[in-house]
Amino acid sequence: MMTDADEIRYRKVRHAAWLGIIINIALAIVKGITGMIANSRALIADAAHSAADVITSFAVLVGVRAAELPPDEDHPYGHGKAETITAIIVSVLLFLVGFDIALSTFGEMWGESEAPGTIALYIIIASIIIKEVLFRFKVRLGKKYHSEAIVTDAWHHRSDAISSLAALLGVAASILGSNYNIEWLLYGDLVAGVFVAGLVMLMAWRLGKEAVHNALDHVMHEEDTIEMKNNVLGVRGVLGIDEFHARQHGHYVIIDIKIVVDPEISVRAGHDIATDVKQLLLEEEKVRNVLVHVNPYQGE
Repeated sequence: MMTDADEIRYRKVRHAAWLGIIINIALAIVKGITGMIANSRALIADAAHSAADVITSFAVLVGVRAAELPPDEDHPYGHGKAETITAIIVSVLLFLVGFDIALSTFGEMWGESEAPGTIALYIIIASIIIKEVLFRFKVRLGKKYHSEAIVTDAWHHRSDAISSLAALLGVAASILGSNYNIEWLLYGDLVAGVFVAGLVMLMAWRLGKEAVHNALDHVMHEEDTIEMKNNVLGVRGVLGIDEFHARQHGHYVIIDIKIVVDPEISVRAGHDIATDVKQLLLEEEKVRNVLVHVNPYQGE
């Protein structure tokens, strides 16, 4: 059963995803139309990037919705990894978008190039500002609520801002080339498209690598569990800890612990001690489930 904190978390994440979708739809339409009017290949490619952002934001919503589902018979530890899997999907989509931009833009370089209209510059500048604000908002929200999918989606917005910056430089170079009759600068619009694609694919690789790492169960570092262990040792009746494993499971943690108790106490007393340990660990912000095994003290 979800706690109030979980419900708040998922609501905030959903709202952030919808905000990204609405803004990306608007940007894709404006940049696409302006790109065609101003004859800017870089801006048209940037519009496609914004359209891809819409798809990835929908993927975030699907992942967050799945992660909200309570534990069931087939998924006793919950659906927390749904967000991690979503982050992987987002990264793959981002890489494919970058590859497509590179392929299509590179092909344009073999023909004649014309400078785009000045209006493209204003649209790109507005896009950069909007995307950077959205990036900072989502990173802060994702870290606050421990959402990998939102953080990944935030970096997608940053990649869009970077691609827009490259498009800005390319469009500006093309306009300068046209005004001052510098032929090689006319290709700035197309060169920017290829450069953008490289940045997008690199970012997708890094984010995907981290998401795959998080998809595999791995224990928290020793220094991150010291405080929890010390708290457990402070529980009345706990004589020691034989094993302690805190596993990352998506955005939350599952703990497996073997505690040592007096071998002379009753089963009921041992159970009560284990319950106290479990309740103590569940008070930790990211801990969702705790499995406690009771071992008798064997002596030195």
